[in-house]
Amino acid sequence: MAQATDSRERVRRDVVRLVHRALRAEDFTRAVTRTLRRTVPFDGTCLVTMDPATLLPTGDVVDNGLPPDAVVRLSDIELREPDFNKFTALARAPRPAASLSGATSGDLDRSIRQRELRRPSGFEDELRVVCSDATGTWGALTLLREANRPHFTPADVRFVASLAEMLADGLRRAVVLADTAAESATGDAGLLVLGPDDAVTMANSSADIWLDELGVERRDGARLPVAVRAVAQRAWATVEGGVDPGPARARLRTRAGRWVVVRGSLLGDGPGSRVAILMETARPPELAPLIADAYGLTGRERLVTELVARGFPTNEIAQRLKLSAYTVQDHLKSIFDKMGAGSRGDLVARLFIDHYAPRLTSAEDSRRT
Repeated sequence: MAQATDSRERVRRDVVRLVHRALRAEDFTRAVTRTLRRTVPFDGTCLVTMDPATLLPTGDVVDNGLPPDAVVRLSDIELREPDFNKFTALARAPRPAASLSGATSGDLDRSIRQRELRRPSGFEDELRVVCSDATGTWGALTLLREANRPHFTPADVRFVASLAEMLADGLRRAVVLADTAAESATGDAGLLVLGPDDAVTMANSSADIWLDELGVERRDGARLPVAVRAVAQRAWATVEGGVDPGPARARLRTRAGRWVVVRGSLLGDGPGSRVAILMETARPPELAPLIADAYGLTGRERLVTELVARGFPTNEIAQRLKLSAYTVQDHLKSIFDKMGAGSRGDLVARLFIDHYAPRLTSAEDSRRT
């Protein structure tokens, strides 16, 4: 028991070191899974990065996972059908991790994805963890065990759950805090129209540029980038009635380093309906809340930061927010600490693009604070 505890503490320390290396998402994932395998054995992995505002997947890193045709069906189940340990459910649960064996009391075939996808691909139990911290959910990691291997234990689940905030921190740094200085190759919007099977029925010339820059998974049979497919699935879900599935939108960085917003809209209704996908350069107002989430700014700190960016002095910020000047200074100190900024000018430079100060909060956020 003591030896296992020591091993897990070493793994925890190594994960912390990886977080602070500011690796790209793919490199961070592969390094973390190599480290984690030392104490929680598994046979395959899949890490999905997410837009924390919508929990839609924006990319994936797979090692000995499901084949591409199964991944399409897996995405469909995850976004549109009931099943055990869905990422959205784990993001709301008291513990951010769970095993399929634990959730099904050992009867794994109660899970649709197990019956249809994982068992035919040779897998048995899985352990899922959502990578969440106070700033949101930035991804989800699935560990897979092949058939005839022991199920994950409750101790495995507890340990992986204890790493959730560290994993979120690493992904958050990789996805948001990396250098965003790459210039756009084009400012034109790309338009795709997809049929029910994700077949492209129409595309403009800019869409090809965006798709190339977003990149398709490096697996045979993959046709669309992860984010495009996920946004399309969310748009399709709006036709099925019931609970509002949320906005069909994802923000992510391309391989060239620029930010893009992918939006989906349903065209028509019924079996013959299609989905329009719009891909365009993310504007500062769309990025600002995401960046503020990445730094963990509170609602009040966002308001203070907006006013600093607009050039207001401390006393006027205090008057506008009905705070004392001392309280505003305390907020500024916290903001500087979180963002590693040394001055107001440094703060604005870190948050805003093209010398333009967008809103960090919505009108609803402003009313709450």
